[in-house]
Amino acid sequence: MPQYSISFKSSAAKELKKLPLELQHRIANKIEQLVEDPRLSGVIKLKGNDDLYRCRVGEYRLVYQIDDSTQKIVVTRIRHRKDVYR
Repeated sequence: MPQYSISFKSSAAKELKKLPLELQHRIANKIEQLVEDPRLSGVIKLKGNDDLYRCRVGEYRLVYQIDDSTQKIVVTRIRHRKDVYR
């Protein structure tokens, strides 16, 4: 299976940098797994959007888009579960 490339919206990159270092490492590990398979078990497609998916990392959620034609993943949000869908 070919690998996907990862990019971040600028707001998602800022959100990641604000998190504690340990949590940043956990999120980075999850992103490395998404490069291999963007639809891992536990990944859920969000309702109401055709191309948004979410992945759980503890109390935080990664929301991202998958473009299969260009094999690209764009991380749009990284937030606590209580704030991510607002």
